[in-house]
Amino acid sequence: MRIGVLGAGSWGTTLANHLALKGHEVDLWVRREELCRRIETERENREYLPDIKLSSLISPTTSLKKAVEGKNVLVTAIPTHVLRSILMEVKDLVTGTILVSATKGIEEGSLLTPSGIIKEVMGEVVEVVVLSGPSFAREVAMKLPTAVTSACRDESAAREIQSLFTTSYFRVYTATDVLGVELGGALKNVIAIAAGIGDGLGLGTNSRAALITRGLAEMVRLGTRMGARKETFFGLSGLGDLVLTCTGELSRNRHVGFMLGKGHGLEEILSRMRMVAEGVRTARSARTLARRLGVEMPITERVHSILYEGQKPREAVLELMAREPKPEWP
Repeated sequence: MRIGVLGAGSWGTTLANHLALKGHEVDLWVRREELCRRIETERENREYLPDIKLSSLISPTTSLKKAVEGKNVLVTAIPTHVLRSILMEVKDLVTGTILVSATKGIEEGSLLTPSGIIKEVMGEVVEVVVLSGPSFAREVAMKLPTAVTSACRDESAAREIQSLFTTSYFRVYTATDVLGVELGGALKNVIAIAAGIGDGLGLGTNSRAALITRGLAEMVRLGTRMGARKETFFGLSGLGDLVLTCTGELSRNRHVGFMLGKGHGLEEILSRMRMVAEGVRTARSARTLARRLGVEMPITERVHSILYEGQKPREAVLELMAREPKPEWP
């Protein structure tokens, strides 16, 4: 396989190394020249994935052309808000490629998931496969047991990526509900911010369990309204990723919420973070989608209010608890 990976953050570096350890030569696109040089000389990405030795089969490059031209498989591991602009730069260089989207989010403005952005920019010259599920990059890099989903409308493409990524410690299942898999991967980040806020406020494990469960209900309501399958949200890319991101110490989105719960401002929190917390932007997109489609998403509404309208976290919790009583599943 001729493989290119776009994005040298923790996840992009991990996926590149994962494939290289299987014997594939991988061109890894690195945005910054200085970081590219350090990865090349040190064989380590100390900024985003410290203490993980990188395979000699990884070739870091700042050239998008080198990273994408002539590749059988192209992996995108870049934030949703820059995905479109990067794809616009490379669209004329890509032909007959399977494009694996490891990006999670919903684009502001268009309200498209990553596969929607890819199809809009690239057209039919690529087959899009979504790779998603409960998978902290560091744990995968450490070869700890992990299970994810490879989703594509074309089952043969999903199986091809399943085969490409599967190892003794990285188990890949297949699915055809691309939208459901992507929405699960995006919306769970918003709920994780809420979970972090609860932890920062010291609200205990009862409240965390309730929030995860009711957050899942919101994901199901929006997803099914948009045409996704309900059962997808009870799988790895839905419930699995939701539990991981709401409870794991490595969760960036939970960290943002935790610091908000401790009284820190959003700008201060984000300025101290090296990696992107997708849920901050997704909260805005998800709220817009919910209102446009008439879907009730009270947790998402309150996260949006805390992030963008200055609402105090404890006040938001009181509002959620004081809502009108109703059946659990209408």
